[in-house]
Amino acid sequence: MTSLPRRLSILLLAAWLPAWAALAADAPPPMIGFAAQGVGAEAALEGRFDALLDARDMRAWLERMSSEPNHIGAPHDKANAEFMLEQFRAWGWDAAIETFDVLYPTPRRVAVDLVGPHPYHALLVEPPIAGDRTSARTKGALPPYNVYGADGDVTADLVYVNYGMPDDYKELARRGVSVKGRIAIARYGAGWRGLKPKLAWEHGAVGCIIYSDPRDDGYGAADAYPAGAGRPAQSLQRGSVADMPVYSGDPLTPGIGATKDAPRLERAAATSLLKIPVLPMSYQDARPLLEALRGPRAPGTWRGGLPFTYHIGPGPARVHLVVQSDWALRPVYDVVARLEGSAYPDQWVIRGNHHDAWVFGADDPLSGNVAMMAEMKALGALKASGWRPKRTLVYASWDGEEAGLLGSTEWVETHEKELAAKAVAYVNSDSNSSGLLGAGGSHSLQRLVNEVAAGVKDPSSSASVLARARAAAILDARRGGRDADRRLARSLLDGGDLPLDPLGSGSDFTPFLQHAGVPSLNFGFSDDEPGGVYHSIYDSFDHYVKIEDPDLRYGVALAEVAGHTMLRLADADLLPLRTQDFATTVARYVEEVEHYAEGLRSETADMHRLLDEHVYELAATGPDVVGPPAREADVPFLNFAPLRNASAALSASAQTFDAAYAAALADPARLTPARVGAVNETLRRAEQSLLGADGLPGRPWYRHLIYAPGLYTGYGAKTLPGVREAIEERHWAEAADYTIRTAAALDAYRRALDAATVALR
Repeated sequence: MTSLPRRLSILLLAAWLPAWAALAADAPPPMIGFAAQGVGAEAALEGRFDALLDARDMRAWLERMSSEPNHIGAPHDKANAEFMLEQFRAWGWDAAIETFDVLYPTPRRVAVDLVGPHPYHALLVEPPIAGDRTSARTKGALPPYNVYGADGDVTADLVYVNYGMPDDYKELARRGVSVKGRIAIARYGAGWRGLKPKLAWEHGAVGCIIYSDPRDDGYGAADAYPAGAGRPAQSLQRGSVADMPVYSGDPLTPGIGATKDAPRLERAAATSLLKIPVLPMSYQDARPLLEALRGPRAPGTWRGGLPFTYHIGPGPARVHLVVQSDWALRPVYDVVARLEGSAYPDQWVIRGNHHDAWVFGADDPLSGNVAMMAEMKALGALKASGWRPKRTLVYASWDGEEAGLLGSTEWVETHEKELAAKAVAYVNSDSNSSGLLGAGGSHSLQRLVNEVAAGVKDPSSSASVLARARAAAILDARRGGRDADRRLARSLLDGGDLPLDPLGSGSDFTPFLQHAGVPSLNFGFSDDEPGGVYHSIYDSFDHYVKIEDPDLRYGVALAEVAGHTMLRLADADLLPLRTQDFATTVARYVEEVEHYAEGLRSETADMHRLLDEHVYELAATGPDVVGPPAREADVPFLNFAPLRNASAALSASAQTFDAAYAAALADPARLTPARVGAVNETLRRAEQSLLGADGLPGRPWYRHLIYAPGLYTGYGAKTLPGVREAIEERHWAEAADYTIRTAAALDAYRRALDAATVALR
């Protein structure tokens, strides 16, 4: 739930947002891609769609589907897939289950013991909570573990590494502490969990423990469940630690679908598998281990919420860590349904949400999945009344997302050629709660998202979901303090569009956008509360209807946002893209990466002076010895001219195309079938021109040169990733190479726009 002060400030600000956000009742709503005579019919269709959405349906499906453990290989996971298949067919969809066989290790034995004079055996168990019915029904659930960590039986000294991110290892080095030959213990947060054991291994650790600190999502952030949204003392965060920034999907079949007869790598050759054992832990279990550490005191920013002084180690705490797994192939069940298009059956508009969970998964992912099911039921009813989409709608409930986007990735890899020839866009959701709309995706779809969100009423106020999201974005930007933040706040106050967030990874849009080049969107509502039951047994139906969205009003809102987006993508005369939004965003990314390189050069020069003048040694005080940072190489002047030139040319072409696009929609006589077909086919393929033939450095599976998950951020997006990450890693030749490659991709996109402009004229 949104806190009262923020809620009031958002509503007060929303009340005086520009008048364009509240359209006159007698004026047709703006709809990008539609000729004027089609707008009223489309608005009426969306009104009929909305009337068919029923929160009671969603609540019943949510309770049923989250009633038993729902992980890969669980009987209930398959039962849920079969239940959805039955429903989809009953609603008039052509539906089937596509099965893939993926490597999915499950634990045979997991254990963590503190050894020595004060031994402690970690419980690694989440107890039932009164009032949460399914928390006592865990028979058949897997033990808490991190999938795709290595097997191992190791005993070693313990070292506390804070969040276990790259800068944390720099701080350890300044204190003369190494994890080589030791077990690292990191807290969840500040970066994706899979990076923590990967970085520990790269620094020589033999094992890794990831625990939930109460400062981050427990009692330091909110009252613990069941009183509030904070994590209980014995709660554990399960999760995948596959190296997904290298490639997602089945570890043994990168780049090809994991069908029964697919060629598979030997497990030792699978580069997304970790090399050391890793386990999750509650803060109740972690406390004895952390209390037993000595050595240097942890820096102030490293200290969590437990009531003692945090030390780094190494030792004298020694830990025995055991992980033994069953490394078997297991089936995942993708439920895929279609409504064939009446005019353009070979153009696909695709919608997805996953249905597998770590245990019960009421919030993650079933809250989003039941909203998608409501969309499908409503669309089926519209079909029964005689309506058909112009383009084919493909709806999919993916399996295996939690382990590493398995179901969606294998489906994309299996159908890659078909997607290249037919896919128009992909619309994703995952978890959903109450609060503010979050939207990320391909920036050519930014105008579409703003128009859709302006037409959906927020369930908790009289404003639209766009007005509330804009209000929050204005306040967040004003708090930022940078020139760019101030410009964004002013733009939003003056009526500018709400920017889409760039997509990194962490959900099923990844293979569509970053491997196959399909324009993608991701939607979901959320608030400021901590995710205190995330990936635990307490992510349950009882928790969801008590804490998150009691009457599933925001489930209906999600279905409206995603459903209207799908309808407009399916029925628009011209594909609803505004390319100047993409061009403007790219120009900003180019400016950001130039400024980053300049700032890094200046900061490196300043650091060299501090080191040469022994400033760190002279300023050192206290009993803990903290040495100076390591000296980095000088930063050369890089040539960004190819990117600047490509960006400027793209902006000019986008402006010309968008003007021709608007003129064509204003003059229906120009929308001949041949012209519309040529323009739409050119636009449909444009995003694919942003794929690099060789992919990104060291990870060719990721091919998009504008958006990617960061190699050392995981879920977090890196924009212009080939250039930006090369600069961050000080790989100067690589930065120069990917400057040219990225500029060439932008030029290819620009040429597609120029061709579409010619077709329009």
